[in-house]
Amino acid sequence: MRKTLIALPVLLCSSPALAQQAPVIPPELTNPATVHQLFGTLDQLTRALMNVRVGEAKAALEGRDATPRERNMTVGDYARRDDPNFDRHIHQQIASAEPQVQRGIQSMNRALPALMQSLDDVQRAVDRAVANMPDPTYPRR
Repeated sequence: MRKTLIALPVLLCSSPALAQQAPVIPPELTNPATVHQLFGTLDQLTRALMNVRVGEAKAALEGRDATPRERNMTVGDYARRDDPNFDRHIHQQIASAEPQVQRGIQSMNRALPALMQSLDDVQRAVDRAVANMPDPTYPRR
């Protein structure tokens, strides 16, 4: 009996399920340099989006021809009408989001093992529920 009590925890600890490494976010994504590069790209994409001409499309949606001035109107021109400091504000927002994203990735990396364990528990519960479902082809009396 004593040997069984000693051997049981050893057997459980050596099971393949427990030997698996906890999943982590790939180091390429958790590297601060990668996040910095991503936000540099996001800043460039924002600049490109601000230069998209939309004046003719706006006029067409309103059912009229675009004026010569409207033909050159961009997304940025429309955004700057309401906020003259729009460019500075949008770039500040992008820059301030970078540390938040880095903290979020680190938090996700710490939470991932518990999340995966919870998903495994859900999978087992669903498997048990499906196994206990009555067979629809079983004849009724």
